[in-house]
Amino acid sequence: MILCVEGVESNYLMKKPDLGGSGTHTMTANHLNDEISHQIMSNSQSPPQEQQPALFYSIGSPTTSISKQELRETVEKFLESLGARDDVLLLPPDFTRFHSQAGTITRFISEYYNFTEREEDAGGSSTRATSASSPSIQIIPALGTHAPMKNEQIELMFGSNLANKKTCNRNDDSSDSSPFVVHNWRDDVVTIGFAPEEMVEKATHGMVREKWPAQLNKLVWEKRIQRESDSSKSNPQPLVLSIGQVVPHEVTGMANYNKNLFVGVGGVEAINLSHFIGAVHGMEKLMGRGNNPLREILNYSSSKYLEPQLDLWYILTVMGPSSSQDSDDDQNDGVEMKGLFIGRDVQAYDLACDLSLKVNFNLLERSPKKMVVYLNEEYHSTWLGNKSIYRTRMAIDDGGDLIVLAPWVETFGEDDCIDSLIRKVGYVGTPAIMKAMENDDELKSNLSAVAHLIHGSSEGRFSVTYCPGKLTKEEVESVGYKYSDLEKMKQVYNIETVKDGWNTRTDENGSEEEFYYISNPALGLWAHPSRFEEESDTSDAAQKHGDVTISSNQEASDGSGGVGGWKKPPRKPDCTE
Repeated sequence: MILCVEGVESNYLMKKPDLGGSGTHTMTANHLNDEISHQIMSNSQSPPQEQQPALFYSIGSPTTSISKQELRETVEKFLESLGARDDVLLLPPDFTRFHSQAGTITRFISEYYNFTEREEDAGGSSTRATSASSPSIQIIPALGTHAPMKNEQIELMFGSNLANKKTCNRNDDSSDSSPFVVHNWRDDVVTIGFAPEEMVEKATHGMVREKWPAQLNKLVWEKRIQRESDSSKSNPQPLVLSIGQVVPHEVTGMANYNKNLFVGVGGVEAINLSHFIGAVHGMEKLMGRGNNPLREILNYSSSKYLEPQLDLWYILTVMGPSSSQDSDDDQNDGVEMKGLFIGRDVQAYDLACDLSLKVNFNLLERSPKKMVVYLNEEYHSTWLGNKSIYRTRMAIDDGGDLIVLAPWVETFGEDDCIDSLIRKVGYVGTPAIMKAMENDDELKSNLSAVAHLIHGSSEGRFSVTYCPGKLTKEEVESVGYKYSDLEKMKQVYNIETVKDGWNTRTDENGSEEEFYYISNPALGLWAHPSRFEEESDTSDAAQKHGDVTISSNQEASDGSGGVGGWKKPPRKPDCTE
């Protein structure tokens, strides 16, 4: 079935299309095979801000392929509908979402606003749309807990013009500042409100009874709408654009939307508690589900604090395997845009989730005994590279083997503090990790590390063999994984000849071995139907452990009571530097 609704005489089509559900995504073969294509677009000037609809644009299906030219034209029409601006803040993902096309969208925005010269590429069009205004633009990659982007990564993802752009820093008289701002999740944030204690208690099965702090980078919160200004027409309001990819995610069920703000440019307390909620709620109950207790917390905070205060729009993409070898992007690596959704609230996200499940969810008829996952240059740590475990754990058979080919992995954590915690505790299973946390204030102070250790543990159900390019055998085995030499395993599983999906090879004894290969775990979720838990189930963590108690000899940040993180932990003060 293909549904296509074009723009009508009125400025916008306000009604949300019925896609056969209300955001609850049932993962069945029939659901995954249904094709949906829906388009809503403005064809005239934007109405006043208070009358703007929630959804500007929505198009996509599993067979759709959106070209760069179509992408550019859509982004330009959207920006044109918003009117003139003098202050624009962009929130794209970091290099770990290189294939999201967020870098390309960011570049198109900067070119439309005359911030950088237009780069001539396959995304060119016969007409050149530009804004009558030339606003100042700042870009905060949504790092979350990740390490800052390197200069070469910025240039590869956003283009050379943006990477080399110098702007006037408002805080001084210099003119050599980069528009890129590095988010520091430990220090650069402000708490803008709280989600109720009851929501956190529900999400953690009663383990945590504290409010969840909604935290943002201070620069984002500075863009609040000045509603009492009488000169809003002559002084346009700041515009905040959150850009990114919707795809199954281990912590929030489905990535992006308000996660890009509350986690991507959020603070230590909010991030730590968010990750912990995801871990204790149970990955099997989260992955691939757009509606879940953690997302309810984020949506509550978004509707209560973000939507009334910010002129905030989301540009969401859904990416999938390319349907042909021909592409207008020489760096697509077999990936193309299947859907594009632009809106200001949960409606655009729900539509993107519906499509992502059809494109990115891989339901396997049988569980592989062996899975082989390749990690490209986006993955330099197990903190990032363990997507190879998160995205496959619901597919692999009991007693199976997961082999991770990781040429660029050189460390465990994304900063020294988290790295030391991973090395100290290891990926040793939920019971042992929760027990370690009970007796360790440092772990209680870094609940995102606890969550990561749980997510990265096989719970003894299958084995994990890491083949890193830059970690030693002793280092890998010290955290609970098996080790194998990368070059040796690349000869056994030749990434130049294997294909995504089922493969067979003949070993040295002449026996055939079947394995399932994944070239990029960031692009999907793989599962067998038997691995999904019912919502009424209680996670192992909640069954085996009571309340999470927080040590009292710490100084809490922003009055949160310390749940989810501390400004000054009792040990390893470098964790907050």
